Amino acid sequence: MDGGGAYGGGKAGAPFDPIAFVQRPQVILRALCLLFAIIVFGSISSKGYASVDGKEVCLYNNDTNACNYGVGIGVLAFLGSIGFLAGEYLFEQMSSVKTRKHYVLLDLGISGFWAFLYFVGFCYLTNAWGQSEKPKGGIGVNDVQAAIAFSFFSIFSWAGCAWFAFQRFKQGTDAAFAPSYEADPVGGAGYTSYPDATDAAYQEPPFNQQQQQQRGMGDFQAPAY
Repeated sequence: MDGGGAYGGGKAGAPFDPIAFVQRPQVILRALCLLFAIIVFGSISSKGYASVDGKEVCLYNNDTNACNYGVGIGVLAFLGSIGFLAGEYLFEQMSSVKTRKHYVLLDLGISGFWAFLYFVGFCYLTNAWGQSEKPKGGIGVNDVQAAIAFSFFSIFSWAGCAWFAFQRFKQGTDAAFAPSYEADPVGGAGYTSYPDATDAAYQEPPFNQQQQQQRGMGDFQAPAY
């Protein structure tokens, strides 16, 4: 089934244009998601832990789960962003409308879910950091705060991806229910009659009158004496 222009994409089989690809809003947002994910899990992994009495403790109020959560969503967001960037590259080559629909629904679901996870992560890390004691010498403070800030930015980048995916899905749905016929250019003019037809009133055949005369002649009349 040909997917030419379905779900907001170009026609399948069209030549790849790298400039148009990098200027696509979905690609720009995916690149931002990728960058923010690297900052989040990189900041926590490198400076989110401090050595206390020979043990590694999380700077987020000594809550190891907070560090693990930040690193976990960051790593998965990094992998997911790479996957969706590859999907954007292949989206134009998808000739099946069903395949495009499944990709758009997957994009919508995961992007919306990850925006929610980043919102939870931002609230979790902010609350834990607000209850934490400042590390000695301020080591790791900037990285910990950067992880919180870019978790907040990631909420909007992933929500933006979900919004664009919804717009694609809406375009595909509208196209599926669009009328397949063209409007009558005449503007609703009625059918024309047969060229040889006339508007004269219907006339009875001539033999009807002859039949009536024959019936009148055949009536019996009594002779007069």
